[in-house]
Amino acid sequence: MLRHKSALTTASLVIAIALIFVASIWLNRDLDEDASFVGTDTAATEYIEDANPEYQPWFSPVFTPGSGEIESGLFAVQAAVGAAVFGFAVGALWQRRRTESEPSATPPAPTAATAED
Repeated sequence: MLRHKSALTTASLVIAIALIFVASIWLNRDLDEDASFVGTDTAATEYIEDANPEYQPWFSPVFTPGSGEIESGLFAVQAAVGAAVFGFAVGALWQRRRTESEPSATPPAPTAATAED
């Protein structure tokens, strides 16, 4: 029974994530054929420039990739490193909880109070 409930929960979560993804793409679609998806930085910059043409940025980027492919690759590497750190943290916490909940195979070491008795 528990295994069936777990599989049903997992399937429900995967379907919910897929629906959220499809809904976000559908709701944010642009009817313009030449439109492409842009990041929030680009969208915010365009909005600021439209709202206030005299706006001057406070600073400029330190590094600008040579092409969109390089930028996408760097973003993918950043996402992979973040996923690896997150996965390591979750695995370490899971292992800690697992070792704390298992009974120890060796008896605990005697303390000073029990040694005197």
